[in-house]
Parts: sequence; structure tokens; C-alpha cells
Amino acid sequence: MTDRPRFDVDDTTTSYTPPPQPQPAWQYDRRWQDRQPPPQTPPHWLEPQGPYPYPSLGVGPGRPPQQPRPPRRGPALAGLVLLSLLSAALASGGTFGLLEMSGRLDQPAPAAQPVIQTTAAETPVEQNVRVNEDSAVTDAATEVSPAVVTITSSSAGQPSDPFSVPQTGVGSGIIYDAEGWILTNRHVVCGAEQLSIKLLDGRPFTGTIYGIDTLTDLAIVKIDGPNLPVAEIGDSNSLRAGQRAIAIGSPLGTFSNSVTAGVVSALGRAIQVDDSCAEGEVRALRNLIQTDASINPGNSGGALVDSTGRVIGVNTAVAGDAQGIGFAIPINIAKPIMRQAIEGEELARPWMGVFYREIDPALVTARDLPIDYGVIVLAPEGSDEPAVIADSPADEAGLREDDIITAIDGERIDTTQGLDEILTQYAPGDELTLDVLRDGETLELEIELGTRPGDL
Repeated sequence: MTDRPRFDVDDTTTSYTPPPQPQPAWQYDRRWQDRQPPPQTPPHWLEPQGPYPYPSLGVGPGRPPQQPRPPRRGPALAGLVLLSLLSAALASGGTFGLLEMSGRLDQPAPAAQPVIQTTAAETPVEQNVRVNEDSAVTDAATEVSPAVVTITSSSAGQPSDPFSVPQTGVGSGIIYDAEGWILTNRHVVCGAEQLSIKLLDGRPFTGTIYGIDTLTDLAIVKIDGPNLPVAEIGDSNSLRAGQRAIAIGSPLGTFSNSVTAGVVSALGRAIQVDDSCAEGEVRALRNLIQTDASINPGNSGGALVDSTGRVIGVNTAVAGDAQGIGFAIPINIAKPIMRQAIEGEELARPWMGVFYREIDPALVTARDLPIDYGVIVLAPEGSDEPAVIADSPADEAGLREDDIITAIDGERIDTTQGLDEILTQYAPGDELTLDVLRDGETLELEIELGTRPGDL
């Protein structure tokens, strides 16, 4: 509250008293004009005050007389009080007698409960806990960014001007093990003769390509150094559309460890991309995470993170003719080759040796299929390749074109879990049982998985 302004008053100024104003007729009752006012309250009961100009409010001179007080009833009141006390005593005596007869008076008194005094700030209040999305993005970026590296690849004939913004051979990677194991994209490192790795703290390293994934656009790179930061790996199988997604990478190779945020737009996407490692060829990528978090050249190989700071995917591609449509490889698909690298094994993917199409409502209608899930063995359109590759594990197991594979070792194949996704759980040499629907008859075929060739 602001203080009122003070004004100095000249004591020598002659005081001014306004002329009396006529009282409105409604301010008092004419019946009291000719009567004498009753005795005033003794002065020592009131705070000092001057004449009050509004008699109708009942204060000061001009106050209407009060109604005469009723006569005192002291003796009657005293008798009533004595009668009440006597009744209470009789009632208490009766209650005491009943309690004594029931034995209640002999029971021990319950232990006194401690009294806890709390202030208003300490008073517990039940409330709903809500995640602050802004702080979640900040915390996740702070935790994961040190483990996201910038990868610059160089090969014969590529200019090396340190003052130019590299347009090719630049990407990102994720340190997932303290021994220097880095997960990145295949198209970031393929064809490279030298890899330069730079951490967020500025430390440079020289990396080597440990292996290329033959199934997806993934690769493993190795560096050697002390005190390397490590990103925590999450579970992409538990993702749901609409949840928070955070992309961390080095767009254009110069804006290192940029953070963009969005949501998981969809799951299980399939796209066709130009294979930058094999000119003129197209590569199919399946079971991808779609996100609207901004992804640009240089983000490839970087981390897609959830709001808890765990890596859920590897940023891979972006729709060039649209905005807010990016794709990432689920981290669970990468886990087998990540584990193989740590154990010192050669990167290898299991292989059956068939071409197939996932069954969807359109395919059910087009081919009049008896079921709406699984995959059907079909030759690729526009190719001379057979549906079942000769001398492959599928050929040896007895698979044929138009067979419908419905399950692998009891795991149903459908839109939420594709054939390749199930196979990533196994290694070459594992023996599995295929549930196959052929001409209306259900068969069980035994198959021993082979090693996926590098040119597929």
C-alpha cells in the first residue's frame, strides 16, 4: 500500500466552517424530536471523540432514546441455574453407575497419539504430479549430448578446406559403451578412408569402422580414449505414438549437438531411400520410427531420445519434399550388432533367403487371402529373382512361393511385429520353427538360419 501524500498546513490560516445543511427527512424519525435523549454511555467506556454530525446513525448528540430495559429477573434466573446443575449431577451419577456395572471403567486408557505440529507450508496436500515437458527436454539433452559425437569422413578426392561447411561425409554417432563403441549410420561412414570423431567437450579422436550392418542402415565405429561419456539405451518396443521425442545431432557438421524436440508421429514405417553407398541402387528400410523432431543433413547417426534421457532410435532419413517427417531406426533393432561388437564378434544378421510382402487389407482383397496377418512369399515386382533364393535356408526348409508365414517359434507376425523384427532376436545358426499356411493347410517347417549376405 502506498503512503498518502502529506500536506503542510499553515496554522495561521483562519478556519472555515461550512454552513449547516438541512437534514433529509428520511434521516430520523420525527417522533423523537421533542423528547429528551436518554442518559449517555459513561465517557470512560468510549474512545474520545467530538460531536457526531449524523444523529440518525445512533452515535453522539441527537441519538434516539433506547427502548426501556426489561426488569431484572435475578431470583428466577438463579433458580433455573440451580435446577440445571441438579439435573446434570443426577445424569452424571447415573452414567457413572452404568459404566461401573459394565466394567468399562476398569479398561486401560488408550495410548496417547503424538501431536505433530505442522506449518501451512508443511501441511501435506494430495495433488497430481505432472511432468514438465520443457524441463524434460532440457534434462534429457543435458544427459545425452556429451555422448553424441560429430563424425567427419574423408576419402580420396574429397577436398579438405577447413573453412568450408562440409556437405558430405558428415554425420553423428552415439557412444553406447565406455570402451569407445559408437553406433552410427552406414551411409555416414561407408567408403571413408579416415574418420574424425569430435566430442562435445572438444576432444578429437580418430575412429575406425568396426563393421557394417547388412540388414539396416547401421554401422559400428571404434575409438580409444579415457573417461568417455556413455548414453543410456532405452527400449523402443514400448514406444507409443504421441510421446515426446528429442533429436540430438550435428546438422551440417558445424552446429554440433543441436537439440530439436517433437513427438513420435508413428511406428512401423517403411520407406525406400537411395543407397549413397551403392550408386543407382534403392534400399528398403522397414519398421522405422516416424518423428516430427527436426532432422537435417548431419543429424544422421545421432540419437533420438525419450523424455527420460534414454536413446530410443538412431536418426536416419528425412522426407526431402516435406516438413516435420523424419525417420529413425528403433534402438532394439540395433541392439544385436551393438552386443556383437562389444563381444568382439563379426557383425552378422540372420537370413532366411526369401522375398516377401507383409499382408495388409489391400493385399487380402487383391489376392483373396484367407487371413489378414503374416507375410506371403512373393517374388519382387519387376525382377527376375525367384521368391525363394536357391540353396538358401528357406529353400532347404521347403518354403515355396505363395506360402504364408504366420509365426516364427510361436511369435505371430503382424503389423506390430514384422518378420525382420522377430529375426533380429536370433543369430545365424539358430534353428527355428515356421508356421506356414499353404493351400488352406497349416504346416510346421524347421529352418536353420544362415548369415545375411552383405549385398542384400
